[in-house]
Amino acid sequence: MTDVAKLARVSHQTVSRVLHDSPHVKGETRERVLAAIRQLNYRPNSVAQALVTGRSRVIGVVSLDTVHYGPASTLLGIEEAAHNAGYAVSITSLRSRSRTSVLDAVQLLRDQAVDGVVVIAPHTTALEALRRLPADLPMVAVGAGSTNAVPVVAVDQIGGAKAATQHLLDLGHRTVWHLAGPEDWIEAEQRISGWQAALKQAGAPVPALLRGDWSAHSGYELGRQLLEKPDATAVFVANDQMALGLLRRLHEVNREKPRQISIVGFDDIPEAGYFTPPLTTVRQDFAEVGRRCIHLLLGQIEGSTKTKEHVLVPIQLILRQSTAAAKAR
Repeated sequence: MTDVAKLARVSHQTVSRVLHDSPHVKGETRERVLAAIRQLNYRPNSVAQALVTGRSRVIGVVSLDTVHYGPASTLLGIEEAAHNAGYAVSITSLRSRSRTSVLDAVQLLRDQAVDGVVVIAPHTTALEALRRLPADLPMVAVGAGSTNAVPVVAVDQIGGAKAATQHLLDLGHRTVWHLAGPEDWIEAEQRISGWQAALKQAGAPVPALLRGDWSAHSGYELGRQLLEKPDATAVFVANDQMALGLLRRLHEVNREKPRQISIVGFDDIPEAGYFTPPLTTVRQDFAEVGRRCIHLLLGQIEGSTKTKEHVLVPIQLILRQSTAAAKAR
């Protein structure tokens, strides 16, 4: 910093003000300092800055199952929002879904002196861990159900499932079958709740649940069971990957889509519009989830109060060609 100050013919305090984007520096002086920084290829020492400010400007993220579209997209949204706020991100992947694994991951990040932590907690087993996390560490959870242990940001899963189911009912289908996600996923259970609520509100029969594991393979296998149901003309599938497997099974038996069976997915993965037929699905705004997470976290880091706010991010139903009006009986 002294070398930059000498080259720019200013004090080292002025260099510090420029680095911290202080408004109390004349434009001409700021440009001279920035030119000196570029010429000398100067990079501030983050460790030294942390010692002075008491902040590392690093946010920790605890994540699991990033092979799945939802958690991976959530992580990407958090990273982008953090970087836009001037923070780096340190990611710790869980080795298991146990409470101890979550607590150990948070402690590991704390040992790295992160300013706060975001826990991507899509599993029911993570809920107990959230209640045992240190109260003095700024923290936000993503998709953690209705826990009041920490602030939560989540997509409106129940509202999304209701919208998908209601769309099929509005097309004249007597009822809607559901291919659900795994039992230990909070979002899978919330989508079941939304599906059931929409059917009950409409006075429609509630068919037996069919469970998959989020994979296209499980959607393909569940398609065999679905084909045994003569009244199955409409299906809400808990994610787009399982919907892809179901479409494949229906293609093999020459079941026409959507004339004979209408399908709605969930996620709106990038490939959804290129399925055959293009998939009607529920879009989740993961970028907004990231922005809301970082906003809540920075409020704790920069403020003196803790919040237990629960933020729901709305969904959008994307209409394509995999749904159609029910055939007249």
